Amino acid sequence: MQAIIMAAGKGSRLGSLTENIPKSLLEIKGKKLLDINIAMLHKYGIWDITIVTGYQDEKFIQVTEDIPGITLVYNPFYEFTNVIGSYYMGMKQLHEDFIYLHADTICEIGIFDELLRSDGDIVLPIDTKPCDDEAMKVRIEKGKIVDITKQMPVEDAAGEFIGIAKIKKSVIDDLNASTIGVLRDKIFSSYFEGALQRVFDMKKYDVRMIETKGRFWGEVDFLEDYERAKKNISAELLEL
Repeated sequence: MQAIIMAAGKGSRLGSLTENIPKSLLEIKGKKLLDINIAMLHKYGIWDITIVTGYQDEKFIQVTEDIPGITLVYNPFYEFTNVIGSYYMGMKQLHEDFIYLHADTICEIGIFDELLRSDGDIVLPIDTKPCDDEAMKVRIEKGKIVDITKQMPVEDAAGEFIGIAKIKKSVIDDLNASTIGVLRDKIFSSYFEGALQRVFDMKKYDVRMIETKGRFWGEVDFLEDYERAKKNISAELLEL
């Protein structure tokens, strides 16, 4: 199994915290967010890891130079495209089942373990809670995810996608073609989920969800997210 980590963004909404460092290199109790994700992948034997960088990419060279199996791919357009551009830059590295994740998103070991053990061509962990406008919302039909977008009315949402997914090798060709389609349509503001939606619409893959069940996960976008992560992260996750 492989993994691809999105790490190109600056994290400008964190203010002065990211003036001199990418947000995925922020630390919680002495461990960088990126390091926590790499350690989680290593725990489950995933060593073939592509990290797509952008803002201050030279810092990623420094922090990963002694870690085997890391491939860094630079996205020179990170300031002009959303996450879809970073996936596009790294997608040619993928040729096996893979884990997709954001470098600034962490989750408890139990969520990740259940994700890896779950069947399905595409599996997404979902926090089934009331959503706000900022959330990457999902709509469910008969236990399957059919829609994923931030633009979904909150009253239609079954929950929030946490930004970590397992995707089978058999999906890669269609996913990559969908990514190219989004960019060809000049939807440069699209998230990666824009390509996922096009794959969902093909109705040829088994798209499943697992529930977070109250277990901790966190995406560090705002200062309050960072403070929440520092407060709620488990010792088990920090000891990876």
